[in-house]
Amino acid sequence: MKAIELEKAYDPKSFEDRIYALWKDSGAFKPAGDGRVKGKTFTIVIPPPNVTGVLHLGHGLNNSLQDIVIRFHRMRGEQTLWVPGTDHAGIATQNVVEKRLRERGEDRRSLGREQFVEEAWKVTREHHGIISRQLARIGASVDWSRERFTLDEGLSRAVREVFVSLYERDLLYKGNYLVNWCCSCGTALSDDEVDHEDVPGKMYHIRYPVADSSGRADGSAGYIELATTRPETMLGDTAVAVHPEDERYRDLVGRQVLLPLTDRLIPVVADAYVDREFGTGVVKITPAHDPNDWDLAKRHELPVINILTAEGRLNGEVPAKYSGLTVKDAREAVLGDLTAGGYFIRDEAIRHAVGHCYRCHTVIEPFLSEQWFVRMKPLAEKALAAWRRGEIVFYPRKWENTYRHWLENIRDWCVSRQLWWGHRIPAWKCSACGETSVSRTDLSACPKCGSPQVEQDQDVLDTWFSSWLWPFITLGWENPSCETEDYKTFYPTQALITAYDIIFFWVARMIMAGMEFTGKAPFRDIYIHGLIRDKKGRKMSKSLGNGLDPLELVDEFGADALKYTLAFMCAQGQDLLVDRESFRLGSKFANKVWNAGRYILMNMEGRNILEQPELLPVDRWIYSRLNTAAKTMTEAFSSYRFNDAAISAYEYFWNDFCDWYVEASKLSIKGGDPDGEKDRAATVLLDVLAQSLRLLHPLIPFVTEEIYGKLPEECKGSETLLVNAAYPGYNEKLDDPENEAKFAFLQDLVRQIRTCRSECTITPDKKLRAFVTAGGDKAPFLAENAELVKLLAGLGELRTTSGEGGAVGAVTLAGTGWEALLFIGEAVDLKALRTKFEKNLGRDKQFIAGLEAKIANPEFVKNAPAELVEGEKQKLAEARERTGKIEAYLKGFA
Repeated sequence: MKAIELEKAYDPKSFEDRIYALWKDSGAFKPAGDGRVKGKTFTIVIPPPNVTGVLHLGHGLNNSLQDIVIRFHRMRGEQTLWVPGTDHAGIATQNVVEKRLRERGEDRRSLGREQFVEEAWKVTREHHGIISRQLARIGASVDWSRERFTLDEGLSRAVREVFVSLYERDLLYKGNYLVNWCCSCGTALSDDEVDHEDVPGKMYHIRYPVADSSGRADGSAGYIELATTRPETMLGDTAVAVHPEDERYRDLVGRQVLLPLTDRLIPVVADAYVDREFGTGVVKITPAHDPNDWDLAKRHELPVINILTAEGRLNGEVPAKYSGLTVKDAREAVLGDLTAGGYFIRDEAIRHAVGHCYRCHTVIEPFLSEQWFVRMKPLAEKALAAWRRGEIVFYPRKWENTYRHWLENIRDWCVSRQLWWGHRIPAWKCSACGETSVSRTDLSACPKCGSPQVEQDQDVLDTWFSSWLWPFITLGWENPSCETEDYKTFYPTQALITAYDIIFFWVARMIMAGMEFTGKAPFRDIYIHGLIRDKKGRKMSKSLGNGLDPLELVDEFGADALKYTLAFMCAQGQDLLVDRESFRLGSKFANKVWNAGRYILMNMEGRNILEQPELLPVDRWIYSRLNTAAKTMTEAFSSYRFNDAAISAYEYFWNDFCDWYVEASKLSIKGGDPDGEKDRAATVLLDVLAQSLRLLHPLIPFVTEEIYGKLPEECKGSETLLVNAAYPGYNEKLDDPENEAKFAFLQDLVRQIRTCRSECTITPDKKLRAFVTAGGDKAPFLAENAELVKLLAGLGELRTTSGEGGAVGAVTLAGTGWEALLFIGEAVDLKALRTKFEKNLGRDKQFIAGLEAKIANPEFVKNAPAELVEGEKQKLAEARERTGKIEAYLKGFA
């Protein structure tokens, strides 16, 4: 064969786009048989990114991990499908459209609903291409022919079917309830769409005068003191509450107090909800603007007074002087009037949790509103039962407790949103008879009275209402009798890979929907990965300026570097702390693979591929190491231990294959050619390279595919593309622990010689002598492989001896069952080296003493972060090892 030239420098930009197009155009991402297949399947549906968004590094992590798993299972011969798609993102997309309208001097009301929706579709079409291109850039091997969108016609029919079915099963209802209201977005939010943040605030202490029987202030009874963080809401108070066992207020229960700034009297009620140890033990009750007060009001049959408009201003239920004010302005006005009237006592600075809209970050207002709700408890019970039966498994297992706790304490889900973009609620109100009808088809007349005066509900469904159906509606489910080939073949799916911040939003709800409408859990494995943070442990955000754009990282380092680095750092149950420099790790590894492939291919000039080459001990060793790596990585991929797989790949390819086997092959490839030894060595080397590329492909797909494409056809088997080639399987017959143990001895010897050369600054051109004493079968094995050790360790002479004691100018190296004398005095100035070592030794001993004192300090161990303490202990161990080695070297100096 001819030598094959790869470019000298690893340049992923020169081939990544070409390789992706090759995969896509060849149909490599489609499951074999295109969905009408028999046998084992492996399916993932992508967590759909918002169509108006762009991929951030969290998406980069999530999609990289999915791609690794998909490529692994595809190479194992399973019928593998990764379904792509995007979410219509109700609030986010509507915000984008409204911003554009404001820039044009328009708003949605003036535009009208129909035109507004068309504008939203324009935005959707513009942004969709951006997301698709970004997924391709990072190498996502999704089946683009099956791409879905949550507002597709088929998905829309499925959403309507589910809504109507829930209504028919009495699992969906409409009513006036307290909801989380975003005044900026103008819509209700579910509990899971509210981000709670600790912010500075104030606790305001106020007097409520106790009333006498005539409704006037009872001077003898005085007043009740209470505290609140939201004094403006007192205008909607309908009671004050105390604990029934609180002796301080026993005589006041059943009496009334005057509500300051109003002409209303409100009762004093007793309820165990009140914490008598907190503050004064008195709580103001504002049912329309606090969820706990809402529950208490229902128990005591208290009136409910909503004092806010949907825009966040005070309404006509408050005294006229406050009507129309914003919440902020009303607070200032109320506090001023309380002070003037002698009701204000004091305030105190506090930090407290305040709910914010997850999308626009506006402070959330508890708001009384008529909304649609799903009864979640019956659905949650089925999802819990599936987990208890072992039908779903969390990786890591700790998330099972979170899942269980949330489902056991679940509240009904508010699914209506006061938006125009989304799945419009399929309910019609008849103005003639007042009947509300829910229907699978659009209504033109009231089913009850026949009147044509029916109007469809103006609201749309929560974005998550379509997303919770994603695993089965993306595969063609539209109703119980409509099951496509894809649905029958690929549902239920096998795995869900997602971040822990949407366990409630999405994961648990998908399981509930799957159990309710298909009778099956939608996936078996649930891998929950951590979040990406900066090196200081902070979440990445625009405000902090610490975000990293995955596409910029791909431009700088390549898609393989992005994927490999994230996998390497993704330990189960931990967040990832990264910065831009972190991705040099993946870049260096991909570069190593490139250089190894380039070296091997460029040295194949004139070589012939043999059918059954004889294997030398070093060949059997590398096959055994490859076999071990294949076993380790298969187990790691199968249990979603991405970092373990990445570490195993690194150790095998860099240490075993490159540093040892490729170097060892130089003896045969570049040496003489007795009996076709070069052809034999070249054949084995190419085969090991081909299998190594298969081993690494899920982690670094682009560079491995590019090199694999240059291999001789005889090395590839039946598949011309690596993406579809077979993953190396574990073969017990290739295990050779005895040979591995012998080579471990040689590796230890060479490693120690190399370390000594480095520490003594001996240049590679200086060839040293070494005398080795080894027990058992080590001595003859060393003699058989003397030329290999000399090559790898930079030795001019290597002897096996029976033990000759110390020697002038030599340092002693030792390992398990062996000892060696390395004659460094022939290559360096021992006197100068001794001076250098003694100086370093003195400095290191001072360093060790400081570390020992630090670690011995109980205050440091108690107060410092655990990782810092562990890091200091690691430094101490390394310093002790280093000084021990230098002291051993010094003993050999004259």
